[in-house]
Amino acid sequence: MSALLDGDLSGAGGMAGVPLTEYFLTDSSRWLWRFRLDQMAADPGRARWMVRQAVVGEGGRVVGHAGFHGPPDEVGMVEIGYSVAPEFRRQGYARSALTELLRRAAAEAAVTTVRATISPDNVASLATISGFGFIEVGEQWDEEDGLELVFEVPAHRILAA
Repeated sequence: MSALLDGDLSGAGGMAGVPLTEYFLTDSSRWLWRFRLDQMAADPGRARWMVRQAVVGEGGRVVGHAGFHGPPDEVGMVEIGYSVAPEFRRQGYARSALTELLRRAAAEAAVTTVRATISPDNVASLATISGFGFIEVGEQWDEEDGLELVFEVPAHRILAA
């Protein structure tokens, strides 16, 4: 993440073990890398819950990134996040990333609930979570993203699906 903040796409890809695209250097991605690095500096144990590259196929094509906002909180809730580069959207990669995040959450004994927060205008993400059992439980204001709808699904329900 530090290499990405420095604009060193080649170095970051070398450390990641896969070639990264310019998508990892966009302003919104750079904000995410800074935020996650600060979180990990405050608590290195968070690292295993942080964002990863979304890699597909035998060639290891990176189509975006996905992860959790952090480890389970005191009641066992984790929040997911995923993003697909524009040139790879509408090809099922977001649903695949979501499926993997849900499987990972369900496999962790400490996780009881998975949360997704989505802008009411983000039709694509709202469609992505449909069919996964998420229930709208409220809304919140995010300083970075504005109004978000809050959706949750029990982790045990994921395993049953």
